Amino acid sequence: MALLAERQREMGLGGPASAVLAILVLALSLTLACGGSSYSSGEVSSTGGESQGTAPSVPTGLTATAGNQQVSLSWTGSSGAASYHMKRGSVTGGPYTQIATPAGTNYVDTSLTNGTMYYYVVSALDSVGESANSTEASAMPVGPPDVTITIDPNQTTPISPWIYGLNFYAGVTGAPPRLNLDRAGGDRWTAYNWETNASNAGSDYLYENDDYLSSSTTPAEAIRSIIAADQSLGMASVMTVQLQGLVSADENGPVSVANPPDMTRFKTVVDQKSTVSSVPFTITPPTTDAYVFMDEFLWAMDQKFSGLGIFGASPTLPTFVSLDNEPELWSSTHLEVQGSTAISSDNYITKTINLTQALKDQFPNAQIFGPVHYGFEGIYNWQGELSATPDGANWFPDKYLPAIKAASDTYGKPLIDVYDFHWYSEATDGTTRVINLTSAALTTAQVQAIVQSPRSLWDPTYTENSWITNDVLSEPIQILPRLQSKINAEFPGTKISITEYENGGDNHIAGTIAQADNLGIFGSQGVYAATLWPLNTCPYILAGFRAFRGFDGASADFGDTSLQATSSNVQNIVVYASLDSTTPGRVVFVAINRSTSSQVTAMNGQSLSGTATIYQMTASSAQAQNPVMPVLVGQMAVSGTSLSITLPALSVTTIEVK
Repeated sequence: MALLAERQREMGLGGPASAVLAILVLALSLTLACGGSSYSSGEVSSTGGESQGTAPSVPTGLTATAGNQQVSLSWTGSSGAASYHMKRGSVTGGPYTQIATPAGTNYVDTSLTNGTMYYYVVSALDSVGESANSTEASAMPVGPPDVTITIDPNQTTPISPWIYGLNFYAGVTGAPPRLNLDRAGGDRWTAYNWETNASNAGSDYLYENDDYLSSSTTPAEAIRSIIAADQSLGMASVMTVQLQGLVSADENGPVSVANPPDMTRFKTVVDQKSTVSSVPFTITPPTTDAYVFMDEFLWAMDQKFSGLGIFGASPTLPTFVSLDNEPELWSSTHLEVQGSTAISSDNYITKTINLTQALKDQFPNAQIFGPVHYGFEGIYNWQGELSATPDGANWFPDKYLPAIKAASDTYGKPLIDVYDFHWYSEATDGTTRVINLTSAALTTAQVQAIVQSPRSLWDPTYTENSWITNDVLSEPIQILPRLQSKINAEFPGTKISITEYENGGDNHIAGTIAQADNLGIFGSQGVYAATLWPLNTCPYILAGFRAFRGFDGASADFGDTSLQATSSNVQNIVVYASLDSTTPGRVVFVAINRSTSSQVTAMNGQSLSGTATIYQMTASSAQAQNPVMPVLVGQMAVSGTSLSITLPALSVTTIEVK
């Protein structure tokens, strides 16, 4: 109060009002005398400027560059700042802990753990206070590379959208979104009667005729409903036409196989209606006659989707046509119609030519898939009929392709557009086939059998443990390059599809790895179409799709152009690289670590610029998930032609650069 009175006397003031004014003047004097240091908070923004009483502006341009057990940080300084607070967090968005107070605009954070993502912000300080935090930057320290991936951006392959498919999409528990293809195929469709929707279960269940595919009496409803659902979901479809020759005439249960076929229970398939009837096509054919017509079947389906051109030259969502299913096995799977004598390769080729000509007469641009093999031995020697040799030109394709080409040349148009087969891996862990390894608990040998098995699709350095390699080939299978070589020599332009496949690991991260590897192989090898057949409920296998489709939980997909990527250790690491034709500069990688230890992986050769966003699936991240899907790990700035990352053991990592 003595000080207040003194101030009043100096200013010539008196009375209560003068006392109030003097108090205000005194407060201002004390503030100026004490230097004006105000309370600072890293979360309170500043308007900038260096006038007395204002904190410095927020630092900009923070970058984090990973090194071996360290991260180098730099930023654009704030004018007048005396020092900075460097802060680090373990998750994006903080909380952050202050780790240093550098005077300059750079700092090296050391003694870090390689393979862990770190998040940083920086704030500026002066005598007045502290700015708000900068924009966050992040980096993952990496050590010297264990594996080098060499990318050749000049070696590219278009990626077909039809490789991301399932069989019976609507019936698959946990089916991922953003798939492109749905197949209605399998044993049930061999004796499907489109006029009544009756079908036969074959060896799957008592060889019975029933209404399993559809209880509707509307012609072709079993397949129409599937295609309609696919169209609404933005998916193309594969439908099956009947090539064996007989279809169910009733829905009255088991059929005797004592002396097959019992013609009181079946109707005869006719490829071309005009050969036996002058009645025009109709979508409601009579069901009391002895025949079911295949060209009328396709015509009726086209009518049901009028205006979409599902069998046309360039439909948005095509319907592909599959020639029946696994013909080499008809004498067992469909004993009720085939009898115990297998169809010969000659007979099969003749039937193929006759049916495809009838279908192409109606729809010249329909994409037809054949022969729809059940597996390796069908491709190799038509289930034992042919005298094939491992490296000879005497496999079934060497007979089939020239015959179809000759018939196509005569007809004036390819009769078969896509060479189709099924591939349930025959690889084993030494005793058990991988497709039977479905447990959540697997041994190391079982895990490795699963995760290595996709390599038999392409890899000339990989020999799986199976009867194929042990008893038949005595060398790597590399089925896709082998088949492509035969196509190039014998019927160029024919595409390849795999409309049933699986590699096991239903409930283990090994299944995720194998399925992601399959999809990467399909894209890099130029496969035209592929549809997984889940043998069981398989959440981990289905998760493999999510590495490529909607990996951000929304609409981010792998690119549509594959870049050649060569691994220095393909047994441990494989990387699939892609460009996006719709977004210049966008690069997406799917990196797979099938080893049981983390692997520092350097990817060199592709120009990169911008931010890399990283998503991962590991055994630990998947444990609490339903569905299993990629988890956002973090982001880091990238530039130049090299990107290094530590891949966790047994993991699938998707990296989007843009």
